[in-house]
Amino acid sequence: MKLKPLLIAIAGVLALPVLAQSTLTVVNFGGANGAAQKKAYFEPFEKTGAKVVQVEYNGEQAKIKAMVEAKKVSWDVVEVESPDVSRGCDEGLFEKMDWSKLAPKADFQSAAVHECGVGTFIWSTVMAYNADKLKVAPVTWGDFWDTKKFPGKRGMRKGPRYNLEFALMADGVAPADIYKVLATKDGADRAFKKMTELKPNIQFWEAGAQPPQFLVAGDVTMTTAYNGRIDAAQREGKNLAITWTGGIYDLDFWVMPKGTPNKELAMKFIAMASSANEQAEYTKHISYGPTNNKALPKIDAKVLALLPTSPANVKTALQFNTVFWADQGEALEKRFAAWAAQ
Repeated sequence: MKLKPLLIAIAGVLALPVLAQSTLTVVNFGGANGAAQKKAYFEPFEKTGAKVVQVEYNGEQAKIKAMVEAKKVSWDVVEVESPDVSRGCDEGLFEKMDWSKLAPKADFQSAAVHECGVGTFIWSTVMAYNADKLKVAPVTWGDFWDTKKFPGKRGMRKGPRYNLEFALMADGVAPADIYKVLATKDGADRAFKKMTELKPNIQFWEAGAQPPQFLVAGDVTMTTAYNGRIDAAQREGKNLAITWTGGIYDLDFWVMPKGTPNKELAMKFIAMASSANEQAEYTKHISYGPTNNKALPKIDAKVLALLPTSPANVKTALQFNTVFWADQGEALEKRFAAWAAQ
């Protein structure tokens, strides 16, 4: 009669390692995006019986590399920016993505499909302004450069990325031709010459939280900004607005560090977070676009209008060219640093 309780106790002990393995560590950039992922992905996934531990970081690939090289991987799923997914894949830092456990590749934006990752959302660097302080909306990057028509400072990210592309657009280059022009010496010279025109009116920002703060404080008339940061400020009641013309969009990806002890569970999480229903839910919490095309019909028209991937907003947009910046980024970074210091 005492055998049955003993067997139950033994079964309970044997089950402990299984319970321990059902804890998944997911790493992201925190902030409004982290909060949106928690609502759309982490909380629903926990209903399947797994516990999600959220960790914030600032995109330090070195942390992943140190874990992988030491064979002490404690992160299971990590959100990385587009230049890092290819770099990390080439360096052997990430597990290969098993697309057979996700969805047909054809369901996704082509840029979201990678051998080591899956694009999870699309964000954009755009022009933003305070609608309480600026009654006439700027329409183009030419307007951004026009300090006579729109007096005041301009907020810009401190670095060459996005700024050089915007400068060429302001100088009349079509979005489709930007990287072809910027890849030449004359094109780079043209971009820096245009930046010099605006330089006396530039107020640089380094953190994504700064552009909405600059606008609310009246420090700048308009600024470049991450669209999700403007969205978060709007949700707080700030009357900030976006001009989508010539925005530059990019993707963030889910990857699995090489050697994760929870690869199977990590794949289940990525599959769920890549599904059309969950990606549509995510857009309700932050204005970043889905990578799964089947999510678009599931999104309310008012929400869709705020996304980088809406038909109207993507029409004049430029996709950030990671290959170009991998090839020429270092030289342009050095040139920009020297230019900014003059």
